[in-house]
Amino acid sequence: MTQRSLTVSKRRATADRSPRSRILIISGLSGSGKTVALRAVEDSGFYCVDNIPVSLIGALIEKISRQHHAAHIAIGIDIREKEFLGDFNLTLAQIRKVFPVDVLFLEAEPSVLIRRFKETRRPHPLGGTIEDAIRKEKKALSVVKNSADRVIDTSALSPHELRRLVVSFYAPRSVHKELAVSLISFGFKYGIPQNIDLLFDVRFLPNPHFIPALKELRGTDKEVSDFVFSHATTRQFMKKIRDLLAFLIPHYIHEGKTYISIAFGCTGGKHRSPAIVEKIAKSLTGATIDRHIIHRDLS
Repeated sequence: MTQRSLTVSKRRATADRSPRSRILIISGLSGSGKTVALRAVEDSGFYCVDNIPVSLIGALIEKISRQHHAAHIAIGIDIREKEFLGDFNLTLAQIRKVFPVDVLFLEAEPSVLIRRFKETRRPHPLGGTIEDAIRKEKKALSVVKNSADRVIDTSALSPHELRRLVVSFYAPRSVHKELAVSLISFGFKYGIPQNIDLLFDVRFLPNPHFIPALKELRGTDKEVSDFVFSHATTRQFMKKIRDLLAFLIPHYIHEGKTYISIAFGCTGGKHRSPAIVEKIAKSLTGATIDRHIIHRDLS
């Protein structure tokens, strides 16, 4: 892709594309959900193309913008284009001189990827054993991950949850409400979720795990929720969180932010944090807010 072609693209982009147009590059480890993400943005109005050589991305974007007047374009890149990945950073830098570009990278824990391949009985694109292929792919795609604007770990997400998350991040405002709020419960013993905007530790709250009648229940069950919120400490915490969000959310919207991720963590992610997330979700109201609940560690 020559500098001359980029100059031509810039002139055409000014005439053909709206100021809010978006180029989205979606990549990730095989089995992490790239196809789900591409279909999600395609249903949200993106013109989608999968498995294209990195070196041809600039020319493709120019052609689609000129011929189809597509305001939003999503391009899938994966390990099948490994011979072109060495040009990724250079190509991305050149495209960003002309187009606004976001890069989304999807990944998952190796054990989860192995399970998914076994369930679908599909071979890994790199062949050989799945374990070796995952290691090689992770290394080869590191150049894309390091350039990503957002990395999503899909280990604990169902396809439906991943779809909703991607739509909340990237769908045009005409498709979703003004601010998408993802509320995530999790257990610290399993690690902190990635790409969180706000994180709260609720391990100081009374723990239903030590109540025999509640131990096997979940934070989404009424009995557990009633126990958690029967304590003055919990109610005081909730008031402070509601006040904080009531202050922050209008400012996020004013600054043009389209999504925020808020995580609440307890020890195992089974009782306190799910109960808190459910209650917070009910308190978030308004025509401009689109709520998404993810209980990462509820089995």
